Amino acid sequence: MIKDIVIVGIGSGIGGICRYLISLFLCQARNGFPWGTFTVNTAGCLLIGILWGLTSRFHHLSPSFSLFLMVGFCGGFTTFSTFSKEGLTLLQANNYILFSLYVIGSLGLGIMAVALGYFITK
Repeated sequence: MIKDIVIVGIGSGIGGICRYLISLFLCQARNGFPWGTFTVNTAGCLLIGILWGLTSRFHHLSPSFSLFLMVGFCGGFTTFSTFSKEGLTLLQANNYILFSLYVIGSLGLGIMAVALGYFITK
């Protein structure tokens, strides 16, 4: 378990650094649109989809390597990729009600939680 925690931590650190550098490069909010976050979220979703597909197809890939990339790197790069993968998993299982609750609840409650936290501390 300690080994897995270290693997995830290293991957998360690298993912977070990459996110920061991409955001700096894209001038975070050019013309009022947060291009850095948008790009990172989209790229993270593509990357986790590719990794998920590869690990599903090639079962000889190390579980530690998969943990490093999908949970660590992608998690540090953007949690939106994990959110999207979990949503797709619900859709693939034909859990349309749970999918709807998950997506609407995550986005709605997430925005409300940010607003609440902001107004509490303002």
